Amino acid sequence: MNKYCTMALTILLAGCTAFSAPKVESTHLYLLDARPVIVAEGKKSTQILAISMPVSRSGYDTPQMAYQRQPLELEYFATHRWADTPARMLMPLLMQALAPNFSAVVQAPGTIPANLRLDTELIQLQQNFTTKPDRIQLTLRAQLIDLKDKRVVAVKLFDESENIGSDDAYGGVVAANRALQRVLAQLAEFCLNASASH
Repeated sequence: MNKYCTMALTILLAGCTAFSAPKVESTHLYLLDARPVIVAEGKKSTQILAISMPVSRSGYDTPQMAYQRQPLELEYFATHRWADTPARMLMPLLMQALAPNFSAVVQAPGTIPANLRLDTELIQLQQNFTTKPDRIQLTLRAQLIDLKDKRVVAVKLFDESENIGSDDAYGGVVAANRALQRVLAQLAEFCLNASASH
C-alpha cells in the first residue's frame, strides 16, 4: 500500500511542476513632472504667495490612470498608475512654476504670513479614446484669494488637450506632461497679472 501511495504522490508532484504559476504583469508607475516655467526678468511681484494643496474632482483623486471610451464613463488602466494622486504631484510643480514670479512662495497652511493664496482644483485628467486622434484632457481651476481682505481676487479655468502619440498609457503620460507645461505657464501669468492689478 505504501508503495502505491509513494508512486501516486510522485506522479502528482511531477504533474504539479509541469504547470508554471501564471505570470502577473508588473505595475508601471508614472510621474507628472513638467518643467518649471521661467519668466522674463523684471516681471516679479513683491507679494508673498501661499499655495494650498490642490484638490481633485471625484474620479481623479486616485493614483489610477483614467481614460474614457464613451461619454460619462470613467475607466482605469489595470497595470498603469500614477506614482501618487495627480493633485499631490501637482503641488511641488506649482511651487516651482510660481516661485520666480513672487517675492516668496510658501505652502499653505503655514507659519509665514502671505498676501495671497492660490487654491486649485483638478477637474479632469484623462485619456479620451472617443476622439480621433486620441487626446489627453487636463482641466484645472484656479482661484486667487486676498488673505488680508478675505476676498476672491480672480478665478480662471485652464483647459488644455494634447494628442497622444501612442495609444497606450505611456503615450498619455507624455501628452499629460506637455499639456501640464502649458497650464503651468498660463497659471504663472494669471497669478502675476492678478497680483499686479490687485
